[in-house]
Amino acid sequence: QVQPVESGGGLVQAGSSLRLSCAASGRTFSSYAMGWFRQVPEKEREFVAAIRWRGGSGYYTDYADSVKGRFTASGDNARNTMYLQMNSLKPEDTAVYYCAVAKGPSLTRSVYDYNYWGQGTQVTVSS
Repeated sequence: QVQPVESGGGLVQAGSSLRLSCAASGRTFSSYAMGWFRQVPEKEREFVAAIRWRGGSGYYTDYADSVKGRFTASGDNARNTMYLQMNSLKPEDTAVYYCAVAKGPSLTRSVYDYNYWGQGTQVTVSS
């Protein structure tokens, strides 16, 4: 059973940084894409970033337009762990952030292409 586990959320001021981590035991990070999503009450879960190992020390990544240039996804293949470095945080980034493991190796933005989800970690950005 694959169980992603997120950590690193918290309460910060606008303009600050946070780094989220996601450890996904039971699934080879090198074989499956992983993603970050976020959700606020009464709204659908929203794509944030996706990452896939491409060999060596490199990764393919994809970002939502709303976070491009501010958020960076990275991974540690040996530890089956991925990270989301969030810089220049804005109040509108406030949400519960989820990590997920995809059904296959392709980068994807659709929630339906992910079949294992973490429990979520709250990120709150005050103005």
